[in-house]
Amino acid sequence: MTTTLHRLRQMKQQGQRFACITAYDASFAWLAATAGIEVLLVGDSLGMVVQGQSSTLPVTLTDMAYHTACVARANSSSLIMADLPFMTYSDERQALDSAAQLMRAGAHLVKLEGGAWLAPSVEHLRRNGIPVCAHMGLTPQSVHVFGGYRVQGRGSEAGQRLLSEARTLVAAGADLLLLECVPRDLAAMITQAVEIPVIGIGAGPDTDAQVLVMHDLLGIDRGHKPARFVKNFLHGEDGILGAFRAYAAAVRDGSYPSDEHCFSQNA
Repeated sequence: MTTTLHRLRQMKQQGQRFACITAYDASFAWLAATAGIEVLLVGDSLGMVVQGQSSTLPVTLTDMAYHTACVARANSSSLIMADLPFMTYSDERQALDSAAQLMRAGAHLVKLEGGAWLAPSVEHLRRNGIPVCAHMGLTPQSVHVFGGYRVQGRGSEAGQRLLSEARTLVAAGADLLLLECVPRDLAAMITQAVEIPVIGIGAGPDTDAQVLVMHDLLGIDRGHKPARFVKNFLHGEDGILGAFRAYAAAVRDGSYPSDEHCFSQNA
């Protein structure tokens, strides 16, 4: 079955979880679609796992369009979401121009990082026929503002602010939310409060979906300590296709993420 935004909304209403992984080229996109992964994220994480950069910041719009086109050529049934990279959506006009390039390359929707300040751009994109996923919580393009990769939304005030901003973006027309590195209870609260599907990464098991960087779920860490929310799904499986299927099954039955992969309100 081909995945559409309408289908994802139906899945949320029916209490069915769905799986998302990153994809950057044709071969792995084909494997992921064959495994039944509902959403492929062409992430600017490619700066780190493909290009060897220390962050996502050096990734360009040209890079993103190239990798989106590679994924689109091999995709058969998944929804393709593509990241707008650093400093390509600072205002509504730039966001539209940048998003149009990724949509022409084969994306079905674009993802932007930020909070309520994105609302005018979300509205502008939707008016022009471009669906949007709003990425909140830990937004890697703002790593220097945060002072590192730190859990966001801890404490009552910060949590209420994130919930309020999520509602603002939904009202502006966001089709999906992605919550990264936020406490489990907060992610559950936001998921219940909004009518659109919520994808989590390091946000606990109570969101409508999960996303992982493909290299992480295959245990490719290049000697770095994996993040708390990462699980190696290749271990014990017969090849990459088996790992993708195991990941999707664990997301759908709620066994991943487990308590060990979650963040609490306390540091």
